[in-house]
Amino acid sequence: MSKDSLVKGTLILTLAAFVARALGVVQRIPLVYLLGDIGMAAYGIAFNLYSVLLVVATAGIPSALSKMISEKTALGRHAEADRIYKAALWFAVCAGVLMTVLLYAAAPYFADSILNPQATLPIQAIAPALLLFPLIAIMRGYFQGRRMMMPNGMSQIIEQLFRVVTSVALAYLLLSHSLDYAVAGASFGGVVGSIAAAAVMLYYAMRLKQSDRRERSAEGADAAAESAGAAPLTFKAIYAQLFKLSVPIVIFSMTVTLIYTIDSSIVTLLLKDRLGEEAAREILGILTGRAQSLAGIPIILAVALSQSVVPIISSAYSQRDMKQVSDQTAKVLQLSILSGLPMVLLISLAARPINGFIFGNTTGSPIVDTYAAPIITLLTVSAMFQIVMQTSGAVLMGMGRMRPLVLSVILGIAVKLAGSYVLAPYWGIYGIIAATALCFIVMTWLNLAVLRTAVPFRVFGLRRWLSLAVTTALICLIGYGLERLCVAYVHPSGIERLNEMAQALIICAITGAAYPVLLFLTRVMTLHDLQHLPGPLRKLAKPLLARLGRTTQQEKR
Repeated sequence: MSKDSLVKGTLILTLAAFVARALGVVQRIPLVYLLGDIGMAAYGIAFNLYSVLLVVATAGIPSALSKMISEKTALGRHAEADRIYKAALWFAVCAGVLMTVLLYAAAPYFADSILNPQATLPIQAIAPALLLFPLIAIMRGYFQGRRMMMPNGMSQIIEQLFRVVTSVALAYLLLSHSLDYAVAGASFGGVVGSIAAAAVMLYYAMRLKQSDRRERSAEGADAAAESAGAAPLTFKAIYAQLFKLSVPIVIFSMTVTLIYTIDSSIVTLLLKDRLGEEAAREILGILTGRAQSLAGIPIILAVALSQSVVPIISSAYSQRDMKQVSDQTAKVLQLSILSGLPMVLLISLAARPINGFIFGNTTGSPIVDTYAAPIITLLTVSAMFQIVMQTSGAVLMGMGRMRPLVLSVILGIAVKLAGSYVLAPYWGIYGIIAATALCFIVMTWLNLAVLRTAVPFRVFGLRRWLSLAVTTALICLIGYGLERLCVAYVHPSGIERLNEMAQALIICAITGAAYPVLLFLTRVMTLHDLQHLPGPLRKLAKPLLARLGRTTQQEKR
């Protein structure tokens, strides 16, 4: 089985994440219709509690495992890599059994404690999924360390597909019995999804094992020398290193969740005196229910980049190949900026029609009309800094620089808290969002500062930065002009929601098409850059360059 490059691995994981998220949204539509708000509340409680325990059960070990496996295989220590993988699998089995029993037994007590006894059955129905998902997570970490992203992407898609179909089907079939059983059936879809994902991972694991056996039998003597050269790693030593790496990874990975949790805790408190408690709660609902879900879309790519770059950086760094580390650092930061920026711009510029089409304003609230679009725009803009923060943090992770990651999280959260309390009295909710952006900026600056002390790299030269600024400014002008034109003239239907859908499509289509054209016109991207893209993307972009009059000789100059 061949290894995936940074770009190919990122594309695989990004596509899988988009498909999985789309399937998750599709699942909610029939479930809301079948279960209603009361049933969905119980379903949400079960799923969120399960998600928290899944994080506890895996404890960041997949990312730590990816780094360790990548380092060992790069150095040719395949026996040590196999033993580390075996130790991680045993940990996953024990953690899965423990968490499943804990979740099942505690379900009635937890449901009663939150005054929602209806959640007992769905919590118990989803508990068996914890038997398999720690194993799946460990296997994904292993494949990631071997720089094979297809198994991870396919398992995500298959898992969501089986989850959606089973959840909706069981909810429909069991609704005639009772609402409680219907909600439990919807939760049980997670178990079926875990079985399907495990089957996919086992299939790829068997293929990899056969491939490894053929390669290592051809190396014969080298493998024997490796096995005889040193005493095998003990499980105790492996677990010590895994947990040493995984704890900082968990802290860094939970940054955004912590920030959003802070917002849900302080927004009402900070805004009630300014706007009134009811209005403050409504604004909090806009922030958490609308803005955070849309601002999370551009982050999908950053997550995929992070997962792809860690094993590549780890492999190069373990071999002291600093040129490779430098090149990959520059490449991943370029990719994160150039591919994250258009999604941020599209959502920000089309925030009003996107909000109206997806979420609407069913209550006719003036708070929604006044605040929804600006909140979505500002939070999505802050996501640009989050993207760079996450990808630069992943590079540090691959280099094993864990202490600076934890320090950046601590300082970032401190800036977020202080900024929120200082700016909210002046700018209200916009001050709180500005504090979020400031938090991501500080963390990004710290990550990049540490990176520059470890390895020299350059994302863009001054000319390309200026060209990117010009491109961004032009896209903003185009988007703003289109938004004004759409408000004035684009009303093809008597239904406002359909009008807003048409407006959103027009703004996103035109600005989205203008972005790559402007990148080439301003020479932010050149023909040389296309060599790093997968074949299909190169074929799509080369005719564009030809029409713009760019030649290979001009690129070389």
